[in-house]
Amino acid sequence: MEHTMVRDKQSAAGAALRIALTVAAAVLLPQLFHAVGAISGTGTALGAALLPMHIPVLLAGLLYGPVVGVAAGVLSPLLSAAVSDMPTAALLPFMVLELGVYGLTSGFLSRTGLHGFTKLLLAQLAGRAARALAVLTAIYLLRNIRLEPAAAWQFVTAGLFGILIQWAVIPLLVKYIQDRRNQHA
Repeated sequence: MEHTMVRDKQSAAGAALRIALTVAAAVLLPQLFHAVGAISGTGTALGAALLPMHIPVLLAGLLYGPVVGVAAGVLSPLLSAAVSDMPTAALLPFMVLELGVYGLTSGFLSRTGLHGFTKLLLAQLAGRAARALAVLTAIYLLRNIRLEPAAAWQFVTAGLFGILIQWAVIPLLVKYIQDRRNQHA
């Protein structure tokens, strides 16, 4: 009984550490992109196109499961908004939902026998679909929002280049980290 309690405390502490590190990466990485955007004159367009906050959240879900994934997905945009006003208040609820769904979905999919790229693709589709549905819901339920239904499609397609980068980078990082884990196990 006592051994189980110690293991549970270590597991909770490990999850908290993973969440904290993921949130830190998900907040700091976009700041790097915003700094480059400020220097290059592209402003926030670089971050909007490359989606740097999404990478740590997807990795967290794929590597550590749904609890760490969803916590990192929800907390990352909230903390980022608190420290940098990015994402803006208008975009914050949509990002919290999208990244939360990314983390949750990728976390559940991490427990399946699906190919790594398939897990990533399904998580991306779920997160983007949740965001599009939220935007459409906001447009139709909150009639005073000045958005056209086409805005939902724009939110989905805005980061296509970032999604391509995720396809190239995330499966390789997951494989590398899992291989390293297996070597030390």
